[in-house]
Amino acid sequence: MTQSFHPPVRTLMGPGPSDVSPRVLEALGRPTIGHLDPAFIGLMDDIKRLLQYAFRTRNALTMPVSAPGSAGMECVFVNLVSPGDKVIVAQNGVFGGRMKENVERCGATAVMVQDDWGKPVDPHKVEAALKANPDAKAFAFVHAETSTGARSDAATLCRLARDRGVLTIMDTVTGLGGVEVDLDGWGVDAVYSGTQKCLSCVPGLSPVSFSARAQEVIQQRTHRVQSWFLDMNLVMAYWGGSSQRAYHHTAPINALYGLHEALVVLEEEGLENAWARHRAHHSALAAGLGALGIGFVVEEPWRLPQLNCVTIPAGVDDAALRRRLLDEYNLEIGAGLGPLAGKVWRIGLMGHAANRTNVLFCLGALEALLGRTGGVAAARSAYEATAKSA
Repeated sequence: MTQSFHPPVRTLMGPGPSDVSPRVLEALGRPTIGHLDPAFIGLMDDIKRLLQYAFRTRNALTMPVSAPGSAGMECVFVNLVSPGDKVIVAQNGVFGGRMKENVERCGATAVMVQDDWGKPVDPHKVEAALKANPDAKAFAFVHAETSTGARSDAATLCRLARDRGVLTIMDTVTGLGGVEVDLDGWGVDAVYSGTQKCLSCVPGLSPVSFSARAQEVIQQRTHRVQSWFLDMNLVMAYWGGSSQRAYHHTAPINALYGLHEALVVLEEEGLENAWARHRAHHSALAAGLGALGIGFVVEEPWRLPQLNCVTIPAGVDDAALRRRLLDEYNLEIGAGLGPLAGKVWRIGLMGHAANRTNVLFCLGALEALLGRTGGVAAARSAYEATAKSA
């Protein structure tokens, strides 16, 4: 007879999903109600307000897509891009390539701006592409590249596009809640994120937000959105501001309970405090890794504190060591992708998982398996120095 599934208890320090907050896990188990229940409509309104807070925006069209971050990406592209359009796409890792795929599946042309993996998007290259393509409708880039741990200068990139009258599309799946995200301040027209990274919620939802300018583009489309499920003209009849909501799909009720709780936790901590916490634990981890002879792929000014992409020491079997971490310590770290496969580890410090216990635990496990010392001591010193300067 088939038995119930009981997963092992892991410490998740990879590129996502991250450890889920106990408060979120508790929220997931609350009684299910109908997706048109007045109480649930009230929850939807509060989720929208909390997402506006997290994104730093007043965009009316702000909501979670009932599917993971990849669907949020597709949602943004299918609503804003039509056949025959031209979109400039910056690629400095895996997810810029996925943007290109979405542009082409919309029947549009992608003009690629390429940068080395591990480097931020080069604003000079973007400016040149915008000048060379005055007919471009949009510019798309990844703010926080999950495959490399690199952060790009979103404020500058958005300004360049805005000066040319071009829509900006931004991926901040790994950024939201971990580093500064400022949609209104930067002038982002469309953004998508995920719940399973720095929000410490379960996978399966994708927060999105569209500016008034982007919403106007959606409303004035002459070519029907190719995805019925992701058509914002339809979805907004359910997620809109009116108390009378039109049925579009059955929302994932309990998952939205979890997202709401995750956003409440973020609001309680405060955005700036959350960003500072990620930076502090990253600094301690970096000190410990340095003491173990493990270096970073990304230069310090552009490193994501929540996604640490580090070089694998010479002579170490990548897959074997990650397997031992899982088997012996119940600790998950991530492998490299694309040209970085087998060359790097991706160590996550996301949301609830960004804490001193996890930093010291990860460094201690690496010390034991690599046969090296000094990592834990270096991290402790970094914490003590931070405490003295506070």
